[in-house]
Amino acid sequence: MKRNLKLVLEYDGARFHGWQYQVGVRTVQGVLEEALARLTGEGQRVTAASRTDAGVHALEQVVNFPTACHHSPEVFVRALNALLPRDVAVLSCEEVDPRFNARFRARGKIYRYLVYNNFHRRAFGHFYSWHIPEPLDIEAMRESAKCLLGRHDFSAFQSKSRESAEKDPVREVKRIEINQAGNGYLCFEFEAGSFLKQMVRNMMGTLVLAGRAKIRPEAVAQILESRDRKQAGPTAPAAGLYLVKIFY
Repeated sequence: MKRNLKLVLEYDGARFHGWQYQVGVRTVQGVLEEALARLTGEGQRVTAASRTDAGVHALEQVVNFPTACHHSPEVFVRALNALLPRDVAVLSCEEVDPRFNARFRARGKIYRYLVYNNFHRRAFGHFYSWHIPEPLDIEAMRESAKCLLGRHDFSAFQSKSRESAEKDPVREVKRIEINQAGNGYLCFEFEAGSFLKQMVRNMMGTLVLAGRAKIRPEAVAQILESRDRKQAGPTAPAAGLYLVKIFY
């Protein structure tokens, strides 16, 4: 009888073409499943809580998979970390209820976005933050963020791709915090039950427009009500985005 194992991972997404397996390109799912196959002799797919895009990082990604392998959870952690490349690490492993599904059992997620707000660029951090040289008005961005809180149709902030468009674009954003993190960095945190594809990056692009005084804070409410992706700001670079927490 197969067990259902749950893994918690972290990864540096800079050199990956996203989470989801794709033929001929390097993905997080691909390298994880390759390592699992070497360890267990099985060829199963894993289920992830979030399918992060190319260049997006994760401090806590949760996956589950069935296995007939009898190794203990501790052995799975040690062995996988020996087999995986250095930009992916397994933080924990545990056996869970057979009905547990990392994606469909998730009740909420937190994403973090880092902006480096300084006139001079840095040699380090290019793959881990969005460099914006002109000053940003933090209070204007905070006022704009208030318009995004609550349960709304977020069609104006989802990916333009027809393939990724959700049938139900309604989501509930529970929290948006914007804080100075020191050394010129700004930290944006977004918490919701779930997010549409590229929703956080599109909200970021719009909030930055408000921070640059390109739009007024109240315009964000109008963009939301329009349900038109063309009305919102540009998609922020993937490099600054981190999956931080999954709630069950």
